[in-house]
Amino acid sequence: MCGIVGLLIRDPGLEPQIGSLLAQMLASLGERGPDSAGAAIYSSGDPLSELAGSRAYLDRVRISLASEAPFDWEILRKPFAHIGSGDIGMRTFPTGAWLSVPSCELGAVMEFLSTKAEYFSVIGVGEGLSIIKGIGRPEAINGRFSVDSWRGDMAIGHTRMATESAVTVRHCHPFVPAPDLCIVHNGSFSNHATVRRRLIAEGIDFDSDNDSEVAARLISRQLALGDDLEAATRWVTKEMDGFFTMIITSPEGMSVVRDPFACKPAVVAETCQYVAVASEYRAIAGLPGIEDATVFEPEPEEVYTWKR
Repeated sequence: MCGIVGLLIRDPGLEPQIGSLLAQMLASLGERGPDSAGAAIYSSGDPLSELAGSRAYLDRVRISLASEAPFDWEILRKPFAHIGSGDIGMRTFPTGAWLSVPSCELGAVMEFLSTKAEYFSVIGVGEGLSIIKGIGRPEAINGRFSVDSWRGDMAIGHTRMATESAVTVRHCHPFVPAPDLCIVHNGSFSNHATVRRRLIAEGIDFDSDNDSEVAARLISRQLALGDDLEAATRWVTKEMDGFFTMIITSPEGMSVVRDPFACKPAVVAETCQYVAVASEYRAIAGLPGIEDATVFEPEPEEVYTWKR
């Protein structure tokens, strides 16, 4: 049992509040996933900066890092100064960091980071995406990464109760199988090993043995082949067996899909200000204007998509 949430902002006036709204949604689902938690935010700049829309972030890529234990991220500043132009921005947290690097220097930075894999993991890359992951209840993760101060226009989150793989940062959601693509999942897949072997045979790499990552890689493959978000999401119902509710976010927007029997709970609230998705109604009960929202449960095997 896990808890998942997604929030797409339609009213720009709510963008400065997306972090506080997301933090409340995740915390309300803490009992569904006390082992670990993670979240992703889409923004045009640093989600913790007043300059979130600054042109200073153009032609740059963000890299999100996470460690199992507190790490002294400041020791990276010296080697960073000798990579390319040395123009690498860094915002640090006890067990994570967000890097901002020139797009043309991404390869060199990633090569350097690969030499430090024993200390931390690269958990996401994207032009408009920042990721956090951590061990512990969502309330603790929210505080550790100042989630309630985030600014942006779309976010996704997950609280995990591990059932089939280890409780580590690598096994936390959201999974980011391609730049700016995020997937969170509540449920379990019975044929993940079979699908994993087929994807590996196609040359697709994995970061963990988590069953959810298999569906994430499948969606990523379909997007790379030219599918739009709705069509790529539909492949989960075609290829994956099990009980699931998934939320997927990309630069295109947000999608939701449930298994053929709708075994895993989900609720959607839609207003002119936002679209919110969560495992339980209590996660959206505190959102502004919820009393006037269109609230419904997604139908089994139906794919719902909303554009940014």
